[in-house]
Amino acid sequence: MQRILVNQTSIAETRAENVDSAPLEAGQVRLALESFALTSNNVTYAAAGFDIGYWQFFPSGTEGWGIVPVWGTAKVVESRSDVLEVGTRLYGFYPMADEVVITPSAAQGGFVDIAEHRAKLPLIYNQYTPVRSGSDADDHLRAILQPLLATSFLLFDWLQDNAYFGAQQIIIGSASSKTGLGLCKYLAEPADRAYRIVGLTSAKNRAFVEGLGACDSVLTYDQIDDIAQVPSVYVDMSGNSDVKMALHTHLGDSLKHSSAVGLSHWDHFAPTQKLAGPKPEFFFAPSQVAKRRAEWGPGEIEKQITAAWKRIAADASTWMNVQVYRGIAAAEAPYLALVTGQAAPTTGVIIRP
Repeated sequence: MQRILVNQTSIAETRAENVDSAPLEAGQVRLALESFALTSNNVTYAAAGFDIGYWQFFPSGTEGWGIVPVWGTAKVVESRSDVLEVGTRLYGFYPMADEVVITPSAAQGGFVDIAEHRAKLPLIYNQYTPVRSGSDADDHLRAILQPLLATSFLLFDWLQDNAYFGAQQIIIGSASSKTGLGLCKYLAEPADRAYRIVGLTSAKNRAFVEGLGACDSVLTYDQIDDIAQVPSVYVDMSGNSDVKMALHTHLGDSLKHSSAVGLSHWDHFAPTQKLAGPKPEFFFAPSQVAKRRAEWGPGEIEKQITAAWKRIAADASTWMNVQVYRGIAAAEAPYLALVTGQAAPTTGVIIRP
């Protein structure tokens, strides 16, 4: 088995290694990963690995080193389970490795890993969905966009659920990220919307965000003082504390809600900051899923998420170029590019072990 380990206290440090595959116990299956995506999500998983528990999904057994989860597609290659046959392909949450062992239990729409160490972790990450054999392109788009755009849509749903906190403008930090651009696009869909959409991004990515056509205005981080001082919501995809400080200071009490979503700028994140206006609150997508499941019944929010991400994926070829890397060791370079902020927003990264 090949895998990538990440230093849990210095997440830009990685190493590839080979370890012996564990024999299966009764009820377990072995999955061989066919492909997985690397996105800004994976940086957040590493940066928030202790706080939210992402290191717990796939324990490495090596002190100080963890395995970052990824989204992708795998095939059952060995089974001692009555519910999963060899050859079944599953989409879901995997380690950055070429194989994984799970303990599947049948559930609505697919399977759940009921391994003891995952029992207290969010259900959405323990679910695996059967997928038919299709084109590589379909697998790649699903792995890259579905997790990111699911978060985008759940953010949109949550904002709707809270009447946009009475905001006249919604400001999206790191609007060039795929989660950010997804939220901008969903926010732009209602014909009767009463808010403006303001995208914040770096100077090098401004033209890209403008070209997507979802924002009413696109500003760079050094133009925060140009943002109108009207009732606002800030949705922060990057965790950049300097940007957050500047925006909170500028808007003050005009800021009605500040939402923290991602940590792609983990190296500019300060966990304790005294800010003007409301205290930032962390948005945890699985909580919104759980709320909607309770309100709407099982399966409905999943249907809406699927329809939503496919709407944006339909024209992804016009703004995203998929780059495929082969071999687990090849994951280190694009992961490092994401961690250090060097990855282009127009690129989608796929690893084929």
